[in-house]
Amino acid sequence: MRIALDAFGSDRAPQPEVEGAIQAIKEEVCETILLVGDEAVLQAELDKYYFDRQRIQIVHASQRISMDDHAAESVRSKKDSSMVRTVELHKKGEVDAAVSAGNSGTFMGASLLSYGRIKGVSRPAIAVTLPTMKQPEILLDMGANVDCDANNLMQFAQLGTIYFSYIYNVPQPRVALLNIGEESAKGNLMSRDAWNLLSQAKDLNFVGNIEGKDVLKGDCDVIVCDGFVGNIVLKTLEGAIYSIFELLNEQLNKDWIAKLGAVLSYPVFKYLKHKLDQTEIGGALLVGLNGCSIICHGSSNAKAIKNAINFAVRTAQSGFVHHTREYFERTS
Repeated sequence: MRIALDAFGSDRAPQPEVEGAIQAIKEEVCETILLVGDEAVLQAELDKYYFDRQRIQIVHASQRISMDDHAAESVRSKKDSSMVRTVELHKKGEVDAAVSAGNSGTFMGASLLSYGRIKGVSRPAIAVTLPTMKQPEILLDMGANVDCDANNLMQFAQLGTIYFSYIYNVPQPRVALLNIGEESAKGNLMSRDAWNLLSQAKDLNFVGNIEGKDVLKGDCDVIVCDGFVGNIVLKTLEGAIYSIFELLNEQLNKDWIAKLGAVLSYPVFKYLKHKLDQTEIGGALLVGLNGCSIICHGSSNAKAIKNAINFAVRTAQSGFVHHTREYFERTS
């Protein structure tokens, strides 16, 4: 497997990208990684490490898209940016997937402009994996589409079902609709119409509505909502998890009794941190496109980048794009 990595996407680029790529190579996550960005800067960063230099290649790109750049304009005006070049490498078939920790809206735009939508898909979405009390689950849309209708949510459920089936090897993943109550009559007009569509879909294992308080319980596999709600849910969970660990750290360092308790409880806290650590997942998949694009958090560290590369390899190997194309050809 060959993966293209936008080396100038993250907040602290290119250090996390370079170190993450080297970790991926050393752990045999993939065969070859193409680092895309300023060649001189990348070479200087790579020279700090010892690794098999035949397995990491540099593809020069003279421009960089920042988080402040306008999504559509920057894709067209910065054709030699590391992000656009990363996507183009995948489009040309030189790599099996594209990975970036840059602006998610711009990466979606660049991927959409390059690969195009799968025929029959009206709106591509961002599917993010969430940690739960049981097995992982996915939430979509995470922010690509802030204004949706019931048909969009229905299609997100179809895309999510294909995703979970082939990437997590679950034959009939359970689909839930994120709502303000479990009853079918709850929610706004879009949610009620979506419930009617989902409940009548014979090819979906729809289990009904799910409330925000139950998102992390792991009682379903795919959670569907519009991008506005999905993004708020994700950012709220990230903030809550961070705050919990900050409070724990503060309380466990108050006095010697608390510190003793921290030592005794270390295995539990270690497990909890591992379970809720977003770097373990690495990235989110852009679904509904004729290509495999993985978007990472802007604050990603080397571990997150390595795991995003691993996720990109798994996704490419699963044949997700091919299976999605087959599904919509069959049902259109």
